[in-house]
Amino acid sequence: MLFGDEHVRRYEETDGEVGHDWQDGVPALVLTTTGRKTGEERKFALIYQIVDGNAVIVASKGGAPNHPGWYFNLEAKPEVQVQVKADKYTAHARTAEGAERAKLWEALAKVWPDYNEYQKKTDREIPVVVLERV
Repeated sequence: MLFGDEHVRRYEETDGEVGHDWQDGVPALVLTTTGRKTGEERKFALIYQIVDGNAVIVASKGGAPNHPGWYFNLEAKPEVQVQVKADKYTAHARTAEGAERAKLWEALAKVWPDYNEYQKKTDREIPVVVLERV
């Protein structure tokens, strides 16, 4: 099973042939953000779903009390790079709210049911992020 930097490296080397279909076939993409403090590229392999034509990801950090660093990066600079298999594109990241968030959460939790457990573990509302192709 691939994790972290190794997951990203293998995904990029193979255009997602290795790494897109992750644990139990759950799909993963590569998100590239710009570090809000360093200005350097930061890459992450994340579970996603395509909903209404956009990739959607969850900033769960396993239910930790704080958002993941990549989420703070895209809040500071919402223009990101996305790779889904061999498809590489620029996207604008935005956090879903209200009814839209509820709909998207349900779609992602169907693919990765642990998200519901993560939400129970934390007081923060776990962000759901829509990656809109630019």
